[in-house]
Amino acid sequence: MELFFLLLLIVLMAGALASGFPVAFSLPGSAILTVAIAALTGYLLEGSPDVYFYQGGASNWLSAGVTNFRGVYWEVERDTLIAIPLFVFMGIMLQRSKIAEDLLITMAQLFGPVRGGLGIAVVFVGALLAATTGIVGATVVAMGLISLPAMMRNNYANWLSTGTIAASGTLGQIIPPSIVLIILADQLSNAVDQAGTARQAMYKQATGEFSMPSDFGVVSTSAGDMFMGAMLPGLVLVAVYMVFILVVAFLKKDIAPPVPFEGKYDRKFLAKILLALVPPLTLIFVVLGSIITGIATVNQAGAVGAVGAMVMAGYRLYEGRPRAYWPAILASVSIAATLVITSVFHVNIKAIHSNSDLIGVILASITTVLFLIAVVWSGWRTFKIDNTMRGVLIETAKTTSLVFIILLGAAMLTAAFRGFGGEELVKEFLHGLPGGFWTQFIIVMAVIFILGFFLDFIEIAVVVVPIVAPILLADPTANVTAVWLGVMIGLNIQTSFLTPPFGFALFYLRGVAPAVVKTVQMYKGVIPFIALQLLALIIVGANPALVNYLPLRMSLLSETAPPPANPRLQACIEDYISEEFAENGDAIQSAIASAQNWDMTGVPKDVAKGVQDALKLAAEAPASLAEVRAAEEAIDAAAPAYRPLQQRVRALERQLNDNTETTDLTKQRLSRLERNSPDDESGIAKAKAQLEELAAERAALTAAIPAEWKDAQAAFKKVLLEEKKASGTYRRNVDSAYEPIVVFARILRGGEQLSALRSDVAGLENVIRTAEPDPLEEAFKDIESRVGEVESAGDIRSALSKARRAMRSGGSNVPNPDEAVRLLQEALQTLDQEVAWRTETAGRLLTDVEAYQAAISNTIGLRQQERLPRDVALFVASCNSGHRDISLHF
Repeated sequence: MELFFLLLLIVLMAGALASGFPVAFSLPGSAILTVAIAALTGYLLEGSPDVYFYQGGASNWLSAGVTNFRGVYWEVERDTLIAIPLFVFMGIMLQRSKIAEDLLITMAQLFGPVRGGLGIAVVFVGALLAATTGIVGATVVAMGLISLPAMMRNNYANWLSTGTIAASGTLGQIIPPSIVLIILADQLSNAVDQAGTARQAMYKQATGEFSMPSDFGVVSTSAGDMFMGAMLPGLVLVAVYMVFILVVAFLKKDIAPPVPFEGKYDRKFLAKILLALVPPLTLIFVVLGSIITGIATVNQAGAVGAVGAMVMAGYRLYEGRPRAYWPAILASVSIAATLVITSVFHVNIKAIHSNSDLIGVILASITTVLFLIAVVWSGWRTFKIDNTMRGVLIETAKTTSLVFIILLGAAMLTAAFRGFGGEELVKEFLHGLPGGFWTQFIIVMAVIFILGFFLDFIEIAVVVVPIVAPILLADPTANVTAVWLGVMIGLNIQTSFLTPPFGFALFYLRGVAPAVVKTVQMYKGVIPFIALQLLALIIVGANPALVNYLPLRMSLLSETAPPPANPRLQACIEDYISEEFAENGDAIQSAIASAQNWDMTGVPKDVAKGVQDALKLAAEAPASLAEVRAAEEAIDAAAPAYRPLQQRVRALERQLNDNTETTDLTKQRLSRLERNSPDDESGIAKAKAQLEELAAERAALTAAIPAEWKDAQAAFKKVLLEEKKASGTYRRNVDSAYEPIVVFARILRGGEQLSALRSDVAGLENVIRTAEPDPLEEAFKDIESRVGEVESAGDIRSALSKARRAMRSGGSNVPNPDEAVRLLQEALQTLDQEVAWRTETAGRLLTDVEAYQAAISNTIGLRQQERLPRDVALFVASCNSGHRDISLHF
């Protein structure tokens, strides 16, 4: 019966969508009706409203809906969706203020004289509008109204004109900032949690260990990562479009002839180009650049984009009138002045410690007020001229409301789909396919492509992604990142705007195209661009670095970069160190050999021994890393024979798990029947017969597991364990080889610090003789704290603490100034000894120690650095941007 209600759910949803019923109500309506029918049928026929649900029941579905509603609207941590209305506002404001129109006309005049140049201009402007607006409908309509008549007048083939306009208008779905990328990031954040839990369960079942190594976890994503990940694929798509137009124009000269410019290429024309091009490019740079560099979050960048669009609209709507550019100039000058002030002064209103700080805060306040005046001035113009602001706000509210209602409706539909076992069916189907992850991935992408013929991108993103993404992300075979999966889905979803018969870009363009342009010509025009999108999809799929590299690069170079000891970075860091040992191994070994000859006379035995042990481990580091590489090669050698057997057994184990779940559900159903409907003999007999079939199936599956599996698994686990031991030994050794050297350098530099503290320590004798208890305690603690900041000065601090305690009163203790002075003298004696040997040794060795530390810091000492050096970070980003198969560990 669960299958029947699952089918009913799909039929109701498809029927509602096909009839033209609004999507925002079709999704939740079909879920509510199906759940209500299933619950009512179960109550009337079986005495329980939950009997026809695969898992949980109607109450579980309701609680899931409430949870999703609360998650979208009230969870503070889930703030990604706030960016949607901001970017929508930015796009609509730029479109209504005619800035997009100016850009299109100017670029057409610039590129037109080249064969196919007008088409190139349309693609170029489409990319720029995508990076500033992201609103497909507005972009297609604007370019259709402006460029289509121009292309037709200049004898461009109708199919090429309409195809170029429609395809270029959809670039806003993949080039950031994009609404679909924000929605995908939000959906994938939940999918990552589910996939992580599933992978943890897989690891526990395969190894028996409760804790999975963190570097085997599913890599999450955010809206910022999605933006950065989609940037290069978006540019690839733009390049593919341009190359296609140029090739077609070269092969068939009459399809895209050159369009001569009737004006002059003079200063006036240059100024026109700069005025049309520079402001949008500046807005793109500010919005995307602030996200990429980590200066602003996606939400903050969206707010900046919205304000910037309003300032730009302020002068464009006022064009031709006096003082048209004054608000924009005032905003630009105030921003530039603020940047200069913040670079010169320490601007923090809560931390004003000098007149300079006060001056900085005052100047920054003035420039901020001036900027606010410019923003309000521009906003007032958009409000008064053509009622632009009101129209933009209404359209923003409509679009945002539509997105959020669809999100909630899709969450309700997904919960019902899972409640009737749909997710399990999809999982069983995908896992049953031969070829592993890539077969599953291709099937999913094909389904999404086909759904694009009938559904909008939002429905696909919020209905399909939550179902299939956890399954794909949990698979350790490809171990893909969420950002790569999201961008691939985003590229695929983009085709939904072009695929007949329901491609929205086709509808938008049909609405503004003249009657002479036939619908068939439009369909013919988009077909090659759909093929180009699929080509770009293949290119990005085959080269995951196009997606993963930029987010990784930004992450590893940012102020919040993970430390080099992060487990996810170790494999690539060791690759880098291997290359360094191969190229510069002689120099490193020479530095180690030189350090082993240091004269350690006068150095305390424990310190000297620590340094000598560290140098010994450093000399062994290359051989230790070679053992890691040998262990990895042993895994590679054993994998071909082990992998097919492992895949066969894991497939059987998945079937056994499904068998166990079905058996448990059948037992629950039988228990309910025996309790609520004891007279239903046929139903009880049917359930018992199903249990017998399941038991027989389980026995057959268990018998199908090869007899050699346990021995093969044990042997391969031993190989994996050897690699794990070798890696652990290497990492512990290099840490122990570097840290004592760093400590030794700090100890030697501490001689000057201790020498500077001597007079303060000696002055404590006068404090002992004259001060009251409270000031004495405070004076001692201050000196103890300063001494404690010096490396390995614990003996001195301990002696000072004893002297302080000798002056305490209370209980049975009586202040003893003489004892305190004696202990203080011991502290001074220890301090003098420390200063003497540290100063003498620093004069002989400190320069050599610092040189040796620098020589090994990027290899043996790399894990102990606070952050990766730039060249290492770039290497690790490039290394980690591919996909690493970790299935042999599962």
